[in-house]
Amino acid sequence: MDPAALAFAQEDPEALAVSLSGDWRRANNPPEASAVEERLANSPQVRRIVLSTESLTGWDSMLLTFLIGVRSLASRNNVTVHEMNLPEGVKRLLALASATRERTLVKPTAPRVPIVERVGESALAFWRSLLDMTDFLGHIVVALVRLVRGTAAFRRSDLLLVVQQCGAQALPIVSLISILIGLILAFIAAIQLKLFGAQIFVASIVGVGMVRALAPIMTAIILAGRTGASFAAQLGTMQVNEEIDALRTLGISPMEFLVLPRMLALFLMMPLLCLYADFMGMLGGLMIGASMLDLTVMQYCTKTRESVQLNDVWVGLISAAVFGVLVALSGCMRGMQCGRSAAAVGDATTSAVVTSIVSIVVAMAVITAVCHVLDV
Repeated sequence: MDPAALAFAQEDPEALAVSLSGDWRRANNPPEASAVEERLANSPQVRRIVLSTESLTGWDSMLLTFLIGVRSLASRNNVTVHEMNLPEGVKRLLALASATRERTLVKPTAPRVPIVERVGESALAFWRSLLDMTDFLGHIVVALVRLVRGTAAFRRSDLLLVVQQCGAQALPIVSLISILIGLILAFIAAIQLKLFGAQIFVASIVGVGMVRALAPIMTAIILAGRTGASFAAQLGTMQVNEEIDALRTLGISPMEFLVLPRMLALFLMMPLLCLYADFMGMLGGLMIGASMLDLTVMQYCTKTRESVQLNDVWVGLISAAVFGVLVALSGCMRGMQCGRSAAAVGDATTSAVVTSIVSIVVAMAVITAVCHVLDV
């Protein structure tokens, strides 16, 4: 192979002729663009670089690297480069490299949307979401009517599986959170009541607070993040894999086959989990009462029994059942509305958790107002 060489000629003070000869491949260690830069530094009057490759016998990417370097230093020195004599393959590759570089340097600019247009789009999106929610609830009502008639198409084994997943398998996390909530509530109440010598009323605060509000709402939030998100991810993945479309093609209603078992499972399990959370919360309060307030177990249990009425228990159980339905509907609705991509599954899961928590808080406010009006 002929060694790669670089020669300069300057007949015109403003024109520098650069001749490339030999085999310009990596194995030959060809010259770098710094040689041209040194020549330009010694000839500041140069305004044109004329490249010549008549004596070139071979080349690879090293030639392209050299030419791109010459372009760069020419741009910095306000010098034009004449590339008419380059091989056609080299010209095409240089054009492709230039186009790619220009494309990467362009910064995408987001179009400025007027605020009125953005408000209008948000209002339309909210209206469409209301219509979709109403349509989903309508299909659920139809599925429930078919369930009452005994014609709903779903497998009992699926219902039992979901019952296990959202019931027994949720006991560890419900136990931990409920005990901690009872401990915190009792600790805060003990600090204040101890100032008045009314430590015994810690049992009343923990008992009524857990039974009426804290146990249902905390259990519902736990299941919103654990089970509701799982429902959205499962149904969203089935939507991406076109399994839901396959069910419709077979004449099977996805609402009955997929949504109905999940809603029934949470409706049945939430009150039971709420009762369990009541017990664990009172147990946490008992730990504080026995350790900090010198209350006996009998005193604490007697005061709890006197304070917690049957109406309080029913309010908590009804609230838990309502929250279970809301969590199931939110998770299943977002899963059924999922798009056809992996990112859409993540968005559906996030939206399911947010929708569940918001609906739980709103439902809790409504239930509290109704109980106040009914004096329950």
